[in-house]
This record gives sequence, C-alpha cells and structure tokens, in this order.
Amino acid sequence: MGSKWRKAKLALGLNLCAYLPRTLDDDNDGYSSLPSTERLSDAALLPPLSSVNMEASGPMTPLPSANGLRLSKSLSRSASKSSKQTCSICLTKMKQGGGHAIFTAECSHSFHFHCIASNVKHGNQICPVCRAKWKEIPMQSPSSDPPLGRASVNPVGWPQNDALMTVVRRLPPPRRDLSRRHVVPLFQAPEPGVFNDDESLDHLPVVAESTNASDNSSLRTIEIKTYPEVLEAQRSSSYDNFTILVHLKAAATVANQSSSRNHASLPQLYQNPRAPVDLVTVLDISGSMAGTKLALLKRAMGFVIQNLGSNDRLSVIAFSSTARRLFPLRRMSDVGRQQALHAVNSLVANGGTNIAEGLKKGAKVMEDRREKNPVASIILLSDGQDTYTVTGAGANKSQPNYQLLVPLSMHGSDNTGFQIPVHAFGFGADHDASSMHSISEISGGTFSFIETEAVLQDAFAQCIGGLLSVVVQELQVGVECMNPSLCLGPLKAGSYPSRVAADGKTGVIEVGDLYADEERDFLVSVKVPAESSECETSLLKVKCVYRDPLTKEMTTLESDDVRIRRPEVAGQEVVSIEVDRQRNRFQAAEAMAEARTTAELGDLPGAVSILENCRRVLSETVSAKSHDRLCIVLDAELKEMQERMASRHVYEASGRAYILSGLSSHSWQRATARGDSTDGSSLVQAYQTPSMVEMLTRSQAMLLGSPSTQRLVQPVWSLGSQPKPR
Repeated sequence: MGSKWRKAKLALGLNLCAYLPRTLDDDNDGYSSLPSTERLSDAALLPPLSSVNMEASGPMTPLPSANGLRLSKSLSRSASKSSKQTCSICLTKMKQGGGHAIFTAECSHSFHFHCIASNVKHGNQICPVCRAKWKEIPMQSPSSDPPLGRASVNPVGWPQNDALMTVVRRLPPPRRDLSRRHVVPLFQAPEPGVFNDDESLDHLPVVAESTNASDNSSLRTIEIKTYPEVLEAQRSSSYDNFTILVHLKAAATVANQSSSRNHASLPQLYQNPRAPVDLVTVLDISGSMAGTKLALLKRAMGFVIQNLGSNDRLSVIAFSSTARRLFPLRRMSDVGRQQALHAVNSLVANGGTNIAEGLKKGAKVMEDRREKNPVASIILLSDGQDTYTVTGAGANKSQPNYQLLVPLSMHGSDNTGFQIPVHAFGFGADHDASSMHSISEISGGTFSFIETEAVLQDAFAQCIGGLLSVVVQELQVGVECMNPSLCLGPLKAGSYPSRVAADGKTGVIEVGDLYADEERDFLVSVKVPAESSECETSLLKVKCVYRDPLTKEMTTLESDDVRIRRPEVAGQEVVSIEVDRQRNRFQAAEAMAEARTTAELGDLPGAVSILENCRRVLSETVSAKSHDRLCIVLDAELKEMQERMASRHVYEASGRAYILSGLSSHSWQRATARGDSTDGSSLVQAYQTPSMVEMLTRSQAMLLGSPSTQRLVQPVWSLGSQPKPR
C-alpha cells in the first residue's frame, strides 16, 4: 500500500484521478526502476466514471495528499537518470555492445541509431526529448531494415477480441532483486489490412416510406420562414438585386436531457431515442504534446468516452511520425468504455507530425466498417504542422497544397453532399491553422482554435453536444421562381455548395446535417421587373427535402409563396430587420476573409483598416440602430480580430487561427471554439444549440469541481514555447 508506485498514482492523479492499467506486480516497490517514458506517460487525467466497472483494471484513486509535488520532483530527477539508459523512442534499454548502434546528440540525449534515423529521415532535426535543434543528425540507408524484435515508435496493438488488455506489463523480479527488473511489452497484435472488425450494432433502423409533410405539422422536423427585404415595392420600379431571406430551423429533440438525471446512469446522452454516432478521434501525440497537453487531452477524451451512449461507437487513432489505430470501432458499453480508456491512457508523446497519415487511417476505419450508424464524424486534434506531406522534404513550402492531407474519400461532393466531416481542433500557438482550416473546409467540418488548455475539454464537449443531436440529414434546399418574368441572382450560402440553373428559374443549396434546434439563414437574390397592372407579385417558393436519421424516411416540405405588394405609389420603404441582420453577417464574414488575405500578404495595417471599415458600415445599419444582438456580437468579434493583428508576432501566435475559426463558424453557421467563446459570459457564442450548451455546462461543472485544474491550466504557448519537432 505504501509503494512508490501507488504514491506516484496519487501524485500524478491530482484531484481528477489517475486511471492506470493494472500490472502483474502492481504492489511491488519498484517504480523508480522503470523507464522515464513509462513513468511520465502512464498517468491519464480522466474524469471519474461511476457507471464503469473498474474492478478489472484497478481502482481510481483521488489525491488526498499534499506530498505529490515533492514526489513529482524526485520522479523528475530519477527520470533524467533513466532516460540516459532507455531509448525514448522504442522504450527499450540501450546497452553498449548489445548489437545495436547508439546515437548521442549534442543535447546529451541518446537513442538507438535506427530509431532516431527513422525519426529524422523526413527532415526533423529536433530532439524528441528536449526539442533542442540539432546541427548534426544521423543518416541511414533507405534499404536498412529495423533490428529484429525492435518495436516501432510506441506501438499499441489491440487483439481482435473483447478481452481487456494492459498497455505495459512488468515482470516480477526473481527474489525481489529490483536491479534486474525490466519492461517487457505485451504481444503486439498486427494491424489488420482491412478495418472490418467494427463491433456489430444491436439496433435495427425503422424503415419508412417517403412522405410529404407539408399538410401535417406534427411531422415537420424543419420550420421554414421567408422574409422579403421590403413588403411592398412600387409597381413601376424594377429591382436587379431584390433580397429574400430563407430561414430554416430544425426541431428540438424529442425531449431535452434531464438535468436531474443521476450521473451514474450514463451511458445514454438522451433518455429518448436519438441518432447514434460513429466517431473516430485522430489525435496528435508528437513530441510537443508531452506533459500537461497530453494529460489534458486524455482527460478531455475521458469526458467524450463518458458521454457517448451504448449505441455510439468510437475508434481512436494516434499519430506522430506514423499513425496507428489504437482502438477499433466499438460500442461504448461498459466494457467498451474500459477498453477505450485503456487505449487513451496508453498515449505517449514523441516524434514528428504526420497529419495526412492520421487522417488516412481515420478514413479507412470509416470506409472499411461493416455496419454504419446514422451519424459519422471524425475529430482531429493537432498542436503542430505536418512535417511529412505539406512541409516535408520535396514539398512546395511557398504554396502548400493542403488537399494532400485529406484522403479523396473525404472530399466533399456537390452532388452527394459531404460524406465524413472532419471537425479540426488546432491546439496552441504552434499549430498550422491554415492546414487545419483547409481540412475542415474540404470535408465539410468545422475548425476550432484551442487557445488555452482550459478550453480543450469544453471544445470537445461543444462538438459532441452537436453530433449527439442530429435530427436532419441530407438536407437539400430548393428555390423556384413563381413568376416567368423573374430570374434568380446569386445565392449567398457561405461554404454550402449551391448552384443556380442555367435558365435562372431554380436554385439548390446542399446543406447536409442539422443538429436539434440548429438554424440556417440563406440570402436569395431575385431580379424583379416593373409591373404594369398587377397589385401583387409572387416571387418564389422554397422546398426542403431531407432524411430522418432514425427512420431513414425522406420528407419533403414546401413553404408558402413569397409575395410582395405592388402599389402605384409606395410609402417609405421599411427594410426587414431579419434580412438586414443576415446581410450584416455575410458582410462581416467577407471582411474577415479579405482582412486575412491582406494579412497573409504582410499588410497588417491594411487588414486592420478593412475590419475597421466594416465595423463603421455595420454601425449605420437598421439592425445596429435597433441594438440587435447579432450586430453587437459581430462588432465585438471584428474588434477582437483587429487587436490580434497588432503585430506580426501576435498575428502568427493567435490572430490567424482566431480569424479562420471565426470564418469557419460563420460560413457553416455552426458553433466553433475560439478565444472565450465557450465561456457563458462571452459575447461570441454564435450558433450554439441547447444540446451544445447542456454538454458545455456538464463539462464546466466537472472542471469547477476539480481545484487542481487551476494549477494545471495555463496558456498553451507559455508551455510550448519550444519549437515543434520538424
């Protein structure tokens, strides 16, 4: 009970609990003899899971002691000594004369020659341990094979059965001679060539025939409203750009989550039926994620695992210099949760950043699965730049092609909508915001900027709050002119694919999925000619076609005709505040995009001027004079962006990512995390749904209940000021 190993659990677990795999000799007093990488990586900061049976994997021990800091310092000193005897890449002992060459860098850290040569062969010149930049690097023939029996960089193989596996196994020493104790990894199951080992679904979809819900309001999952910019227009006047707002709102879930629900009754997020999810998390575990970042990533993943239902399935992909599937697509039953937590707890940070390989592996999980849940998505988190595909050797660094990072199967299609959206999360000041934003745009997902470590779990919570509340799929919005003399102009739909027929009479917007209570606003431009005698003009009609994710039923909804009065003499035109509000949003988004382009060209004063001009124009609009909340929010957001362009350093550290995350949010009309947007007191909370807010509340309540969080959390760039391994 008083072993150093158990004290380490207490010291590293803080008040959030350390969830550690049980070992064969867990009670032996031999913790200090373990390799430093094992000691630093075993402690996963995960939320307590009262609904999960922990007997098979050891207890979760809260921190009641104040001796943790002293123990942590002693562990750090012993870690330094141990790291000189252990290769920090393959985690095995280095012994002179053992048949393997040893490379010692200028920073004094040593590695097996083969391990470090593989790590630097793509141009990385950063020490995986201390991240010092090397002047001399080892070179190796491309034909060299790895030493027999040598493990690759932190491989974690999972046998294809339901048995719980420990991540690291320590053999008991003979006669308790701790000096002879050593680490032996468990058998590493080879990764299958086809990921068709997903766990079967035990629920059958309800099949229904296609129906028309126009005459039955109880069947309507979407509410359609239309607003012409003015209600009457003089009969003798013509309009080349008459604007009509199409407003859509998805229905709420059958019932919202019960706030009084016993937390121990988790696994299902909603008590009533909802569309289950297949979720693949693609996580960066490169060297710069070591320390607090990785610990908080583990805690955030624990929160995700805790809040997935028993019909939801999760797979975990980890990538650094290479990528590996740590956990197959499995249902989050009690057993599935335990296995997922073991997989997350096995993460060890080292190596470079190969985003393309991680996404390729994540896409393969989705493509190869035998069965499919109605909703599917990928969460991608990275704190650095891809050092292999975009900025690696042979790449065009002046004009990087970010499309190379995204597998072709995940590219959006104008005809079929987006298949698997990637919701990308850029972590800290060193991540490549441009690449992460491009990945999300190509796949139809969102881009969030995790500026401080405190936001990581909240950002994940907001994302899954939406994914766990999908009520509409494959939504297609059609507009049709109702008068032969009318002609459609441009459709303002943000990032949603849209097209207008050659004759200008019809147009289509591909929307895809909608979360419960989520809203979409599109501006339709119409050329309206003068009327000779008519007192009223019918402009257009809106039609929505979508699929119910639970029943698979296709439903068609149609709006009433949009009409305006045509008097001979019109009174004073009163512009619709609803139309004006959305015009302001599109105008602000266009200013953000233009300012970002200008800033990338090096003209920060010009970029600031663009944003300032937009703020001035917005302040003169009808909605601004009416103190409309969206207009106030847009002004606050534009001002924040101006401040983040104060200097090149500030722009590189946070300005670019903040602007791109804002653009992602406005172009998809979906909530993203940036700055303090997940804070309840923030003005920038655009597009949050009740399901997202509920999940955020749950996350923040858990964090507020952990006093140690305040000691852990600090700005990311203050911890990651050392350069990312290249």
